[in-house]
Amino acid sequence: MVTTATQAETRLPIETMPPLRIVFFGTPAFAVPTLDALLVAAPHTVVGVVTQPDKPRGRGQKVSDAPVKARALAAGLALLQPDRMKDPAFLDRLSAWRADLGVVAAYGKILTDAVLATPRLGMINVHASLLPRYRGAAPVHRAIIAGEQTTGVTIMRVVKALDAGGMIAKVHHAIGPNETSDCAERDLARLGSRLLVAVVDQIARGKSQEWPQDEAAATYAHRLTKRDGVIDWSWPAIRVHNLIRGLHPWPHAFTFLQGRRFILRRSTVEPAGPPALVNPPDLPGTILEANGDRLVVATGEGHLLLVEIQAEGKRPMGVREFLAGHRFTAGDRFTASP
Repeated sequence: MVTTATQAETRLPIETMPPLRIVFFGTPAFAVPTLDALLVAAPHTVVGVVTQPDKPRGRGQKVSDAPVKARALAAGLALLQPDRMKDPAFLDRLSAWRADLGVVAAYGKILTDAVLATPRLGMINVHASLLPRYRGAAPVHRAIIAGEQTTGVTIMRVVKALDAGGMIAKVHHAIGPNETSDCAERDLARLGSRLLVAVVDQIARGKSQEWPQDEAAATYAHRLTKRDGVIDWSWPAIRVHNLIRGLHPWPHAFTFLQGRRFILRRSTVEPAGPPALVNPPDLPGTILEANGDRLVVATGEGHLLLVEIQAEGKRPMGVREFLAGHRFTAGDRFTASP
């Protein structure tokens, strides 16, 4: 059985732990709490950070520092941003750090055998799912889209196969019925950072254990694309709702009305009314109410209450403000294409 969070999160007295030299691999905001936790995890030392090369970000596509790079620079840490994992210059500098252990949190690239072999104790990963479910690039988003009520973090050994290494520890996290992926990811980042430090302590003392994953239970969380956001109104309301919250804050779920694209940012499932009010069924995508704070849409099963909506190119708005400037009326119908 995999070590539980309660067992793993108890820190051991510093004097009983040999210090480890740690190299950290990470890029987005999810990874920052883990880096921060390692920076204060005496007696261990972060000897350097590896993060992805700078890329254009945001609406203006300006090149800016990713969250891990910004944090590493602020902390005065040695930093590497290799374009290729096989670059000899990168491998030489990585080796020069003489790391005992590598820690990975949402780095975003597959690590080569040479990189994995560099730290003498290998590398471990902070993965935002309860492995073996949701291996891959978008585990939090895919779990919410699938309607999961529980997710978590797994600390695992990094191997060549994607997210397939032995599991060292897990922590569980309940997903609220209206929770969006950014909120769940924020909480998981904090939980994972604490669990990771406890696992590092165990490794330092030679007390960690690993359990293999059940390959038959593995699922894959494919990388998100904008096309994932197309709403099929023939789905049940709960499935549309899960898509909307799972794709928040990117790439967002969207729909069309009168040739215009609208981004649906937040929603709730409308409680079912008396049978006389829902029969005969309305065509999926039909707006049933558009007044005040209520923008209610028919789906293949049940009704969806929109809470926040955004016209393409405009700012997000609550429904009351949005309806004050847009002429939506009962009987209008959202569609999956213009």
